[in-house]
Amino acid sequence: MTIVVTGATGHLGRLAIDHLLARGVPADGIVGAGRDPQKLAALAEATGVGTAVIDYSDPASLDAALAGATTLVLVSGSEVGKRVEQHGNAVEAAKRAGVERLVYTSAPKATTSALVLAPEHKATEELIAASGLAATILRNGWYNENYANSFAQAGATGVHLASTGQGTVASASRSDYAEAIAAVVTADEPQEHVGAVYELSGDTAWTGAEFAATAARVLGRDVVFSDSTPEEHLAALSAAGLDEGTAGFVVALDGNIRDGLLGETSGDLGRLIGHPTVTLEEYFRSL
Repeated sequence: MTIVVTGATGHLGRLAIDHLLARGVPADGIVGAGRDPQKLAALAEATGVGTAVIDYSDPASLDAALAGATTLVLVSGSEVGKRVEQHGNAVEAAKRAGVERLVYTSAPKATTSALVLAPEHKATEELIAASGLAATILRNGWYNENYANSFAQAGATGVHLASTGQGTVASASRSDYAEAIAAVVTADEPQEHVGAVYELSGDTAWTGAEFAATAARVLGRDVVFSDSTPEEHLAALSAAGLDEGTAGFVVALDGNIRDGLLGETSGDLGRLIGHPTVTLEEYFRSL
């Protein structure tokens, strides 16, 4: 069995490799694939896994990486706007290589959600379904790590600024999501996951006000939730130096949270990994 993990030089892909090794997959049965040769060399030295330099936009590199592979963990790319074509290249390469299983990291309720990030994931899921490959879709919710900067700002200013209203976020640690990848890939009965679509999220959901209260407990100082309108939020982000596109994207995501698109607690993640997910407070304390 050879497992190819894309995005191996990124946070999620690297953690997935660590969890595969922890679950007993031999290093010579894993290939970490990514774009940065230097980071791949460091990965190989640290873990003993094989490596392959790939570019989702270069089908030949994907063919070389997937030669002899039985399982492809397709960690979604980071180039928003290019991901459908890039993911399609990976899916087609998997078909050419005769890959037996594909695991894809998608977005919450990707095929039906109004989430700003959903359309490219929806299109990718459709490509996977049309490919005929035996696949498992892991629809990853929000990471605790997305809020490292917000926590630091709360510590510096005593304010958590957002435009999320009463919307909730069911976040978990990036390691939790990576462990779910390993759990699916190493399952004793892998066929039970073929065709499955898992809505992954943290065990508990929190509001902006609860974020502020949690930060206050950990920091030992008062933190208030400044619940802004989208217009106020956009103006504040722009004044802080964010470019128009980035500021607009952040406000759009907060709107998705306000609309309830990231607050579902399905329990799928905890069930897959076999233990409770990391809470926001636990993450803050780790910082």
